[in-house]
Amino acid sequence: MVKTWAEKEMRNLIRPAPLLKNAQLSDSKVRELYLQIIQYMRRMYQDARLVHADLSEFNMLYHGGDAYIIDVSQAVEHDHPHALEFLRKDCANVNDFFQKHSVAVMTVRELFEFITDPSITSENIDEYLSKAMEIASKRTEEERSSQDKVDEEVFKKAYIPRTLTEVKNYERDVDIMMKLKEEDMALNVQQDNILYQTVTGLKKDLSGVQKIPALLEKGNESETDSDDDDGSLEDSDSGCKESVHPKDKPAEVSVDKKERKKMVKEAQREKRKTKIPKHVKKRKEKTAKMKKGK
Repeated sequence: MVKTWAEKEMRNLIRPAPLLKNAQLSDSKVRELYLQIIQYMRRMYQDARLVHADLSEFNMLYHGGDAYIIDVSQAVEHDHPHALEFLRKDCANVNDFFQKHSVAVMTVRELFEFITDPSITSENIDEYLSKAMEIASKRTEEERSSQDKVDEEVFKKAYIPRTLTEVKNYERDVDIMMKLKEEDMALNVQQDNILYQTVTGLKKDLSGVQKIPALLEKGNESETDSDDDDGSLEDSDSGCKESVHPKDKPAEVSVDKKERKKMVKEAQREKRKTKIPKHVKKRKEKTAKMKKGK
């Protein structure tokens, strides 16, 4: 076995392809390779059910404009007890190399979630990567370094259950996320002590299965809100026309369409501040029914 492995490694070394760390790359090419390699990592995890477990610029070759991952003999299956720990190290190694080449990389946590997220499909992966890299490119060096410190101290060293059967206290975690909702706190960032949502395919608030990547869901919600605002504006205008007689109409004030839309959004924002969340409303209704039944 050792002889076979040594011969395979020797064949890799004598190939006319340099290691990635020694390749001369342009800025555009190095960014292209980053996207290529992280997609390889995702395919290894999702399709081959493998984690390389020792991935770095020393285990990749550059040939014909593409990167090739080698030394896969020590790869582990994705359900290996230390698979997620190895994957986080692979993510950190890949990020470190490309960050040195001035690529605006994702955080280790973002890359880990891209690789493990089951809701990312062949239909939405391009959109997801475009959005993720856009966010990464807008992050300043100071923000990036501070975020990496958080990932280093919490995410990279934390225990992450691979399946729900490995979750020690699911009910407690649900209660934590429900409290966050009730307090109207933003759920765009996961709680640092609850890290298994993406791996297990759950929504960040643990309320159900995440069918669309959370990153894309936010964008869709924004578009929907915008459409709703436009619809509300039109409904409001049409309602005034129907309920007020033309003779009784006050003199029209010339308001810019953009300004009018802004005013409607402000009004709706104020209305949302006093709106009771649906899950809180349902809980109160359920409690009231139970009391009534007694």
